[in-house]
Amino acid sequence: MNWYRLFIKRWKLQRLVHRTPEVRLILGSGPTSQPGWISTNIDCLDVTSAADWRRLLGTRRATALMAEHVWEHLDETQTALANRYCWEYLAPGRSLRLAVPDGLHPSPDYIAYIRPGGTGAGADDHKVLYDYRNMTARLESTGFSVSLLEYWDETGCFHYIDWTSDNGHIDRSRRYDERNKQGTLGYTSLIVDATKSMPV
Repeated sequence: MNWYRLFIKRWKLQRLVHRTPEVRLILGSGPTSQPGWISTNIDCLDVTSAADWRRLLGTRRATALMAEHVWEHLDETQTALANRYCWEYLAPGRSLRLAVPDGLHPSPDYIAYIRPGGTGAGADDHKVLYDYRNMTARLESTGFSVSLLEYWDETGCFHYIDWTSDNGHIDRSRRYDERNKQGTLGYTSLIVDATKSMPV
């Protein structure tokens, strides 16, 4: 994309954000779109860039953020920056919903598919294998309160709550992934809501 087309794309996105009463952003959306949400990709919003967040939102704060299978493409330094800017640009009391491949999934085939350098689509660019422990620790160190929506534990037990799509729809989940329709959990994600506390 040449610089002029990128400028126009960014300008249109900024205009949309500033005309929208409640800003709900899909981060690293690819072709994904959801009603009531604004889709963004790295060319217009690099989640690790303070300048990109400032250019897009200015003094506004998002009412919801979500990213499905994006955070595993960030290294540790990038993750710390992304978490920090999400916290900074999220309105108090609102949530960031994250879904990533689950590093405690008991299937060796699943792990081979999603691990960094794995056999799955995009796994050659995966940097981190998340589980509920390291994901929670990183988000809490940023200041978020974390609610676990779907995850595997160390004993091979799957945990979930009946979450809604209000804070972001996750396709690669227990309920919505087609690979789980035969009564087995063929493909799930670690899914969390990270909430920014209200000021005291």
